[in-house]
Amino acid sequence: MRHRRLEYFVIGMFVGAAGGVLLGLLFAPDSGTRTRQRLANEALRVADTARAVADRAERAAEMVGSRMDHYLGREEEVAWRKVRELREGVQKYSRTVMMP
Repeated sequence: MRHRRLEYFVIGMFVGAAGGVLLGLLFAPDSGTRTRQRLANEALRVADTARAVADRAERAAEMVGSRMDHYLGREEEVAWRKVRELREGVQKYSRTVMMP
């Protein structure tokens, strides 16, 4: 249910945006050439912004990934150290119990 509502919301956003662009072009106060140039410039600006956001997101994902690898590696190291300590403890206990 929730997934479908999100789906309808996204579809509505795209339809609304397309309708807004169409109405904006129909009622634009400038000439067609000038409006197209403004739209092209705006599209370039949006594309540049999207690239910058994508680059930032990629760097953030890399940083989070490396941190996770670091922490997971550290946790794994600690876990193996504990396993070794437990084995040694069991061996010491076994030797003391087995000794007459």
